[in-house]
Amino acid sequence: MTGHSPRRLTTAVALTLLAFTSTLTTGGPAHAAADRVRLGSAADVSRTSWQGPAFTMNGDGGVVPATMTRAIDAIRGSTGSLDVVVLAGSAPTSGSTTPECDTVIALAGVNSCTTWTLTSAADAGNAQLNTDVRNAEFVYFAGGDQCRYAAWKGTPLEASVESVVAKGGGSGGGSAGTHINSPIVYDACKGSVTSAEALSDPYRPTVTFTTGLFNWPDYADTINDSHFVTRDRMGRTMAFVARAIKDGLTTNGAAWGVGVEQGGGSLFIDKNGQATEYGQNAYVVLGDHQPEQAAPGKALTFSDYKIWRLTPGSTFDFKNRPTCGYYRRSVTNGTADGNLYNGTPEACGTPGGAGLHESEPNDTRGTANDATALVSPFDLSGDMTSSSDRDYFKIGLTSGQTVTAQCAIPPAYDADLYFLDSSGSALTRSVNNGPGTAESLSFTRTASGTATYYVELEAYSGSGSEAYTCTLTKS
Repeated sequence: MTGHSPRRLTTAVALTLLAFTSTLTTGGPAHAAADRVRLGSAADVSRTSWQGPAFTMNGDGGVVPATMTRAIDAIRGSTGSLDVVVLAGSAPTSGSTTPECDTVIALAGVNSCTTWTLTSAADAGNAQLNTDVRNAEFVYFAGGDQCRYAAWKGTPLEASVESVVAKGGGSGGGSAGTHINSPIVYDACKGSVTSAEALSDPYRPTVTFTTGLFNWPDYADTINDSHFVTRDRMGRTMAFVARAIKDGLTTNGAAWGVGVEQGGGSLFIDKNGQATEYGQNAYVVLGDHQPEQAAPGKALTFSDYKIWRLTPGSTFDFKNRPTCGYYRRSVTNGTADGNLYNGTPEACGTPGGAGLHESEPNDTRGTANDATALVSPFDLSGDMTSSSDRDYFKIGLTSGQTVTAQCAIPPAYDADLYFLDSSGSALTRSVNNGPGTAESLSFTRTASGTATYYVELEAYSGSGSEAYTCTLTKS
C-alpha cells in the first residue's frame, strides 16, 4: 500500500462510458469484477520481432512521458507502432477512468492502450485479459495496492506479462506498479510501514515480501520502493535490504534497494541493463554482508550500506554493477546515520590493483595516457587541478564489445565525462550537475574490427588536487 488514492469507478462515469461506445471498445469479461476500456485502434499490431525489453520504474503512479516514449521507441526500434495494456487493481476515484492510457495514447508509436481494472485475484484468469496482454508490447501497472498485484503470482496473468518481456516488449509502472516490478516485492499485504518502524524491528508484521513473481533480465536481487525522499523511505529500504540478506531471498548474499522519488521521477532501463534516471533523484542501496543484528523484536544494526544517488540524466549499469561512486551510511540499534540522501562518493580500487593514474601532459588526444593494455575492469584516475583541465585516456574496443565507465568525483569540483572516437567526436557523454556528482556512461562498438577510443574528463567548475576515479569495465 503506497498511499495513492484507491481507484473506484463511479456510476456516473460508467454511464458516460456507455454513451461513448463509438470511441471506446469494451469487452465482456469472464468475471464480473473485471472492466476493460480500450483506446485507439481496435486491432492489435502484427509484427514478427521487437527490439526490447525496456522498463520504466516511476516514483508515483502517473506515466512519465519521457521514459514511456523512450521505452516505446526502444521496443519498436523507432519504427511502426505497438500496443499497451494498463493493469489496475481498482478504478480512479475521480476524473478519467483511464488516466494512464490518456497519457500513453497521445505518445508517438502507440497503436492502442487498453485499461483493465481487476479487483479480484480470480480476474487474472480472464481469457480476454490474457489475450490482450499477450498481444501487447508493454504492460504498465498502475498505482494503488501492490498486494493486489502480488496475488497474481502463479496465475495465467503472470505468465502473460512474462511473455511480453520475453518477446522483446516491456513492463513498468508507478508507485505500487514500481514495487511489483522487482524480484523481491515489499507487498504491504499486512499494512504499510514507515522507516522508523522498520528500523526499530525489521521483522514486524507489516514487513512482508513476495518473491518469485517477475524476474526481469539484469535486475536480480533488487527491492523497489517509491515516493522515496518525500515520504522518507530510505530507512525502510535499508531494513528491507537487511531482511532480504538475512532471510536468504537473494542469489549471492547481497541485496540492492532501488528507490525512486515522486514528482516525475522515473528510472528507464534498457535491454542491456543500463538505467537512466529522469525528472527526480533515485537511489540504489547495496547491502553486501550479513546484518550485525536483524531479529524479531530487535532494532536493526547494519554497517556500511553503499548508496548511489542518481540525479536526473545519470546512469547505473545493472548488468555490470559498479564498484565505486557510492557513499556509506549505517544503522545502529535502529537509528540511521544523518544525511541519508546525500554524501560524498568514495573512489574504489579495482580487483588486482590494475589501473592508471594520469601523467601530465594529457590534455589532448595526441598526449592521451595509454590504457589499451589494461585488463578489465580497471581504474583511470587523476585530478582537475585547474578549472580548464582536461584529461584524456586511450582505450581499444573490438566488435560487439561494450565499455561502461563509472566515475566517482570528489566534492571540490564538477567534472564531465565524454567518450570519443578516434577523430574526437563525442559518441556519448555524462554531464551531471554539481560538485562531487558521479558520472557514468556506456558504449557498444557495433562495427567490425578493433578501434581506438578516448575517455575524456573535463573540468566544468571548480578545481582541486583530490583525485577522481573512473572504473571501466569491458564486456
